Amino acid sequence: MQIDTESFSIGDKVRVVASVIVYHHPEHRNQAFDLKGQEGEVVEVVKEYHGKPISANFPFVVKFGPKFRAHLQGHELEKVS
Repeated sequence: MQIDTESFSIGDKVRVVASVIVYHHPEHRNQAFDLKGQEGEVVEVVKEYHGKPISANFPFVVKFGPKFRAHLQGHELEKVS
């Protein structure tokens, strides 16, 4: 399966549209937290590692607040205005 890393760019405002459970949210440490409906900003698109092209499984790094970032897939996100 080819992952489309061109669908979002750094600075895009996005919303999580799929149910994504994380356990590293700073306000819910070690507890299941669903990101669905949360909005954030794409701060990185992972395309290379040490100068070599890679195919990352979760290429979009989204910042949701000053202390929380998550790696997500393109189908889990949608752009917001």
